[in-house]
Amino acid sequence: MKLLRIAVDGLPLFKEKLDICFYAQQRVSEEQRDYLYPLFSTVFLNTTNVFAGINASGKTSALKVILLALQLLSNRPINHMRDKDILGQSNNVTLTIFYYYEKTAEICKLETTIAAKNMAGNGSVYRIAAERLWVKKSSKAMTRRQLLDFDDNKLLMERNNNEKFLPDDISIIIAKNKEYNDIPEVADLLALTNINVLPLNGKIPIEIIAFLDPSIEHLYFESEQLGSDFIHLKFKEKNELVLSNPLELNRYLSSGTIRGIVIFTMALSILQKGGYILVDELENHFNKEIVCTLIRFFRSNELNKNGGTLIYSTHYPELLDENDRNDNIFITKNNGGITVDNLCTVLKRNDLKKSDIYQSDYLDGTAPLYSSYIELKRKIQSVITPK
Repeated sequence: MKLLRIAVDGLPLFKEKLDICFYAQQRVSEEQRDYLYPLFSTVFLNTTNVFAGINASGKTSALKVILLALQLLSNRPINHMRDKDILGQSNNVTLTIFYYYEKTAEICKLETTIAAKNMAGNGSVYRIAAERLWVKKSSKAMTRRQLLDFDDNKLLMERNNNEKFLPDDISIIIAKNKEYNDIPEVADLLALTNINVLPLNGKIPIEIIAFLDPSIEHLYFESEQLGSDFIHLKFKEKNELVLSNPLELNRYLSSGTIRGIVIFTMALSILQKGGYILVDELENHFNKEIVCTLIRFFRSNELNKNGGTLIYSTHYPELLDENDRNDNIFITKNNGGITVDNLCTVLKRNDLKKSDIYQSDYLDGTAPLYSSYIELKRKIQSVITPK
């Protein structure tokens, strides 16, 4: 299952309708096909998608919406989703999700309206108030313009809220997923942005460890029959350490090594299965080359044969230069509400250096306000200058 587009209306934090496209909207040249994933006809997927913006511009919120859509497609109950609060207390949030079943060459459109009920001190409880699913076959003659067009005769099923065995916070897509045995593989790292712990089991590939810290000889988890885990860590020419708590690794490994082991191990699984990995602030604890290595792995059609997709946010404009295209870059701003704009809608040329465009504030709102900078400078001067 591959995401094509997500459009969401009614989100309280967003100023306008959120619209995120995952397929290439701009012209695809022959050389660019080497790092795009082909679906059919002239439709290609971007295997990396980046959300860039200044602090508090809404990058994390945009990633949470994508995660919510993926979890909805994965049969997860909305009320069991960790980031369901992105829906707020709205009585009318409508998600329109376009996706593609590779096994059957079918394009689907799922329209889901979610309503919240305030439980007085216990947050909100959500239910699906209305839902419809359209399905059509793809064809070699289909153009990108025709991709998301659905006639009423393509309507496959509609929710009537009288379904006997369907909870009211689980999508009707569960029936289709069961029929096809196909749900998206998702590696969710949004909760680990500011937490440095190794939530893994088993043996970690030595190649990942050596790439991040060549001084480590091995690192693996051993599970006891009673449920307790032991962590075996050995540095070269040192005695092996046996630890009982993953947090103890912080005494011996750098933050970058721990975060890198988590991300690269999960990325390996996603590259193998062709799913999605979501990372907030990808550059945290890493030098630029490590970040770029991960991005390049996903852009390689030699390594990424199954269309694995890396979706990430960043504060670093330099990372935008890893992209030859504009249609996989999303610029977030927050001025009375979050907006998310695809770079290809405001910048038509692909040959311009992305970091220069971003830092110059040509896009308006991608650099801190100059007036705020002056006020902060004056404050520092008033503190350090004797009266």
